[in-house]
Amino acid sequence: MIELKHVSKTYRMGAVDVHALRDVSLRIEDGEFVAITGASGSGKSTLLHILGLLDTPDSGEYYLDGRKVSGLGDEELARVRNDSIGFVFQQFFLLPRMTALDNAWLPLIYAGKRHMKESARQKLVSVGLGDRLSHNPNELSGGQQQRVAIARALVNDPEIILADEPTGNLDSRSREEIVAVLAELNRQGKTVVIVTHERDIAEKARRIITVKDGEIISDSGAQAAASGAPEKAAAQVVASQLVRQGMETLEYFKQAVSAMASHKIRSFLSILGILIGVAAVIAMLALGAGAQESIKKQLASLGANLLIVRPGSAKVRGVALEAGAVTRFTFQDAAALAKMTDVLKMVAPSVTGKGQAVYANRNWSTQVEGTSPEYEEIRAATPIIGRFFTEEEVKRREKVAILGMTVARQLFGEGNPVGETVKINLINFKVIGVLPTKGAGGFGRDQDDMIVIPVTTAMYRLMGKDYLDMIYAEAKSPELVQDAQDGIWDLIKKRYRLTAKQAEDSFQIRNMADIKATMEATTRTMSVLLGSIAAISLLVGGIGIMNIMLVSVTERTREIGLRKAIGATRRDILVQFLCEAVLMTCIGGVLGVIFGVGVSGLIVFVTKWTLKISLFSIILATVFSFAVGLVFGIWPACQASRLNPIDALRYE
Repeated sequence: MIELKHVSKTYRMGAVDVHALRDVSLRIEDGEFVAITGASGSGKSTLLHILGLLDTPDSGEYYLDGRKVSGLGDEELARVRNDSIGFVFQQFFLLPRMTALDNAWLPLIYAGKRHMKESARQKLVSVGLGDRLSHNPNELSGGQQQRVAIARALVNDPEIILADEPTGNLDSRSREEIVAVLAELNRQGKTVVIVTHERDIAEKARRIITVKDGEIISDSGAQAAASGAPEKAAAQVVASQLVRQGMETLEYFKQAVSAMASHKIRSFLSILGILIGVAAVIAMLALGAGAQESIKKQLASLGANLLIVRPGSAKVRGVALEAGAVTRFTFQDAAALAKMTDVLKMVAPSVTGKGQAVYANRNWSTQVEGTSPEYEEIRAATPIIGRFFTEEEVKRREKVAILGMTVARQLFGEGNPVGETVKINLINFKVIGVLPTKGAGGFGRDQDDMIVIPVTTAMYRLMGKDYLDMIYAEAKSPELVQDAQDGIWDLIKKRYRLTAKQAEDSFQIRNMADIKATMEATTRTMSVLLGSIAAISLLVGGIGIMNIMLVSVTERTREIGLRKAIGATRRDILVQFLCEAVLMTCIGGVLGVIFGVGVSGLIVFVTKWTLKISLFSIILATVFSFAVGLVFGIWPACQASRLNPIDALRYE
């Protein structure tokens, strides 16, 4: 069953080499009950660890059931440990957060036989723990814990049982019970090898091997095969190994949930970091998207494809220039622009001024704008109540007015102003409509704080002007905006016989497309900036996850060693710790989405800002949080998976 040929093992302790085993050769037949004894430090435990594939020799060869295993890789060694060897430890090494049944079931999970939980139950019953299945290790006595460890060693029906000081931490009665269990297993055909320094325990075995200073100094040589113990061909062992598959993903996550539950505060703090990061990403992106949406609405309220023609440059507006310079526009100029039907859809002249509006005992200082009926379409100003004035009313200089929402509220409160009479600069006007809400921000003023009246009424009855302050022009399509602007520029230059330099100082054309592009570029930059700041929060949360996982690896080093001893591969350990990291970030991501939506709603409620939560931002934050868990969980998971089983078990 077992054959060692000239095996040696040396440990480096500081500057000293400790020769744990020196040229050891040993044969153990199928069905033997062997006790390895010797003083502390003699090398007996090292010999057992090599037999159990928990440690590897520096030199020599190891054959298990006719198969050379001394040169196998980590994955193959894990499979052999899981299939062929059951290990019983002096310290029991039961996982404290798992019940007796779950502890005994663990090797089946790593063997890909998680559906065989009933087998674990039967093994516990067979060692006398049928009434302790749901008890945690801290609810069991030392002898009962060792029985759970034996049941765990037997659950995969291994050929060999290796026990390292199985009675060392037990009282005399429990010792006798455990030795009796091991003897019974040997009678059933199992090969049993125990390490003990107690002579009376060793004498229970059929063969005693004594080790001193890393060498076998005596061997009783008794070799008794268990009656009827079947011989297994190496091919059968290989076939049984091929049956084993990786632990199912669901089980990994169950283990992750169990690990998180055992460290609630630490897990909560890790989740909190991701939660804040995800919530910040969603809220910041919502803020940026809301700003873009607000700007779109403001630009839409100004009118589609809008061009505004003003006399005078931004520097010298209203100042008399040299002869021929344009300081004022007239109705003739507006009429000339209206004839550019190839690029312009319509034109609306406009004059503006301040006005004092009075109704009953209320008065309000506001902006008064006189214009033509085309203004309604050009500036998207269709009244929400009442109507717009007509061309006939413009010709007759009718005293009719359309109030902005702010003016209507100041003068009429929540009442309907249509049909009422208001005084504007002491002149009576009949209210015929209320403009739609435009909102604040249009060139630094409240766009709803205005009154619109016919342009002729404004010029000749209210303001005493004989010139236009501006001309609105709407291009036929977005593609024709630039052509329309160039055409207007050329037309005015021609009408007033201006040079290019004079034209620059005489009038200006404001293109809403340019303003829109600038404002959208600004908001995009702001969105990227806000998103980047929020992403830093996620990054910090990810670093927190990594730190927590590294601490977890350190704290659970012996647990990792145990899992490897009962058959867990590097991949099993790697995936388990990755699942823990990803699970924490996913929980934090989901809670962060909920919290982010709630925070966004609170911001809207308190500040009245416009926020827009998009599905993209939610998906982005969730995926990013998953990626953070994956990326920052890889290093701790790799650290855990690389641990040597015996070094991990010895970790204090």
